Amino acid sequence: MIARLLPPPPPILEKRPMQDASRRVGCIATKAGMTQEWDEHGARIPLTVLWIDECQVVGVKRRALHGYDALMLGAGHKRQKCMAPSQAGFFLKAGLPFKKLVAEWQVSEDALLPVGTAIGGAHFVAGQRVDVTGWTKYKGFQGVMKRWGFSGQPATHGTSLSHRAPGAIGNRADPGRVWKGKKLPGCMGNERRTVHHCLVYKVDAARNLVYVRGQVPGPVGRSVFLRDSRLAHPAARAAWGLPFPTAIPDPEAEAAAPAPGDVTALPDPGAVSVWRNPADPYLMYREETDYFPIVWKKGE
Repeated sequence: MIARLLPPPPPILEKRPMQDASRRVGCIATKAGMTQEWDEHGARIPLTVLWIDECQVVGVKRRALHGYDALMLGAGHKRQKCMAPSQAGFFLKAGLPFKKLVAEWQVSEDALLPVGTAIGGAHFVAGQRVDVTGWTKYKGFQGVMKRWGFSGQPATHGTSLSHRAPGAIGNRADPGRVWKGKKLPGCMGNERRTVHHCLVYKVDAARNLVYVRGQVPGPVGRSVFLRDSRLAHPAARAAWGLPFPTAIPDPEAEAAAPAPGDVTALPDPGAVSVWRNPADPYLMYREETDYFPIVWKKGE
């Protein structure tokens, strides 16, 4: 008889040193909208606000049983009657609240977390780079001019009722068909896209808000996947000071924190970390002109 393999012990939530080959778990966030701020140099920075809504570890996959190390995360809230019995049984067995969205991240073995661990805004730090994956806005059925940027037919010289038409799309008897991948009218949008190497400008750990510089795909209210940038060099990643495997909250800070959903509590400015730009973007203009600063002559 073949002896049945015993499951490996569950991972332990503790701080560990981060190696060059370590890969942390990401999180599921909700696009809350866009805003803007001005840095210490007076430059306007467009920001996308990402809200992490009760993101928790709902499952652990080990290399000994599944062939790879991964963490399953769930975010949001969903009623049990709106779920299939098999989905509801998964959360009931784990003793966790029902989640709206579940996703999986492959991580390194030293980045595994126990089931029930919360992933909040403190998982990220201001100044680091992240990859944001989302789904673009759905545009419906569109023509070739909007979908592919075609210039269209001539507006004169006998053209009638076909100014925005694609024109001829076929060949002769050979091959006698339309080539696969031909740019034609069709449904536009709702495609998975990833924006790489985005800068995390500000992190509000108390409210689980992450401010990312620039735009991310998807409409407001759509879920996005947030993870550490894969394009960053290990030396640059080590300089970010990331909490590994995740931010472990202090018991005293948890007791003093307001209840979830309490909108009357004022945010703590000390819990908000902001990235500071060491380079002045207007320095080159100040050096080229004598307008900044203005030096008045003596006696005037």
